[in-house]
Amino acid sequence: MADCLPTNLIFKPLLLLGFRLWVAKAFFDSGMTKIKSWSTTLDLFRYEYAVPVLSPEIAAWLATGAELMLPVLLVFGLLTRPAALGLFILNIVAATSYPDISPAGEMQHAVWGVMLAVIFVFGPEKISLDLFLS
Repeated sequence: MADCLPTNLIFKPLLLLGFRLWVAKAFFDSGMTKIKSWSTTLDLFRYEYAVPVLSPEIAAWLATGAELMLPVLLVFGLLTRPAALGLFILNIVAATSYPDISPAGEMQHAVWGVMLAVIFVFGPEKISLDLFLS
């Protein structure tokens, strides 16, 4: 009976799709900015971002690759939970590795983190390619 409610049939899938599209755009745009000026990106990873463990070059490649590939998976709802988890981890690293992040930047990362956590917990719902894989 609970699945018959408009909330579960209509609103929940649309909300999760909205979250997926919103977060995907934010991360994909960031990845596009990185590849448009690769030398600037490398300088930022060398001198601004304090990414732990990895060399700046490897961190730049991994972050850019994740920002360009994982959002596409979110948009299509394909491997949605792994994509959301990957972006959730990237989001935490990004938020904690930039020492001069503003309060507005912190809030932006917090909102993205909550959206990604919701996507991970509930999955993509009915508007996704994952639906056909299960």
